[in-house]
Amino acid sequence: MASLLFCGPKLAACGIVLSIWGVIMLVMLGIFFNVHSAVLIEDVPFTEADFHEDKSPPQRIYALYDQVSYNCFIAAVIYVLLGGLSFCQVRLNKRKEYMVR
Repeated sequence: MASLLFCGPKLAACGIVLSIWGVIMLVMLGIFFNVHSAVLIEDVPFTEADFHEDKSPPQRIYALYDQVSYNCFIAAVIYVLLGGLSFCQVRLNKRKEYMVR
């Protein structure tokens, strides 16, 4: 029978810790981008054309803030999935300790 175990217990535990940290950080960043925090303006990918060619420049910048916010939430979901995978690896490693060959 093929084993789904592909990483050790320490790597799986590290994956869980990094996933939890990544989810917390990305969700908070997503919230702050969603409320259009002025501190994060340097991380919004805008150009000079967004200010000069648009008739209402704040709306274009707010749309860019929202896009970055969605990207943060999508990345947080990916971290949740990787955390679940790491949790499964921890469980498989613990089950392997009790198996008799």
